[in-house]
Amino acid sequence: MIPVWLHIASIFFLLIGFLAAVIIIADEWRSPQQMWIMNLVWPICALFGSILWLWFYFHYGRTAKRKADASHHLGHGHDMDRSAFSVIVAKGTSHCGAGCTLGDILAEWLAFAFPVITIWLGWHTIFSEKMFAVWVLDFIFAYLFGIFFQYFSIAPMRNLGLRDGIWAAVKADTLSLTAWQVGMYGFMAIAVFGIFRDLLGARLEVVTPEFWFMMQIAMLCGFVTSYPVNWWLIKAGWKEKM
Repeated sequence: MIPVWLHIASIFFLLIGFLAAVIIIADEWRSPQQMWIMNLVWPICALFGSILWLWFYFHYGRTAKRKADASHHLGHGHDMDRSAFSVIVAKGTSHCGAGCTLGDILAEWLAFAFPVITIWLGWHTIFSEKMFAVWVLDFIFAYLFGIFFQYFSIAPMRNLGLRDGIWAAVKADTLSLTAWQVGMYGFMAIAVFGIFRDLLGARLEVVTPEFWFMMQIAMLCGFVTSYPVNWWLIKAGWKEKM
C-alpha cells in the first residue's frame, strides 16, 4: 500500500515543478533567450528539476543572456559571457534532458492509451514486463525529440544545411541521450520493482502522481549519468557550447 505521505509528497513536488516551469515561461516571455530552442529547454527541464532548475535558469540562463546583450552593445561579442565549463556542460546536458523529458511523457501516455503498441514492441514475446516494451517506445520518442533539439542548436550555430545538420545532431545526441536513458531506466527499475512492488506491495501506474514523482527523480539520475558524456562530447567538438 502506498503511504499517504508519499502520495502528498508526489503531488507537492509535481506542482512545484509545474510552477517552476510557469515562472520560467513568464520570464522568457518578457526576455527571450538568444537561442530560441533554449526557450523550450529551460521550462521543460524545470518540470523535473523544479526549484533547482529555476535557480539554474536565473543564475546561468537569464543572467547569461543579459550579459551577452550588454557585451554586444559594448562591442565585445560574447567576451563577457564566459561561463565555467562545468556550467556549459550542465546546459548541454539539460538540452539533452528536454528531449528525453518530452519523449518519455509522450511515450508513457501513448502506451497507456494504446496498450497494443507495447505488444508490437515485444510485450509477451520478448519482454515479460510491459514496462520494458514501453522503454523501447520511450527511447524512440526521446531520440527523435533529442535530434530535433540538437538540430536547432547546432545547425544555426555552424550554418549547416538540413542533411549535415541532422547528421551533426545525431552525433551530438546519440551517446548523450543513451547515457541519460540508462540513468532514468535504472532508477525507474528500482522504483517499480524494489520500492513499490517489493517494499510497498503496490503497482506504480502511469496515471498516479507517484509515477511522475518517481520520473522526476529518474530524470535527475539521467542528468547525472549523461553529464560526463556531455563533457566529453563538448570537449571533442561534437556538441556545441550552450
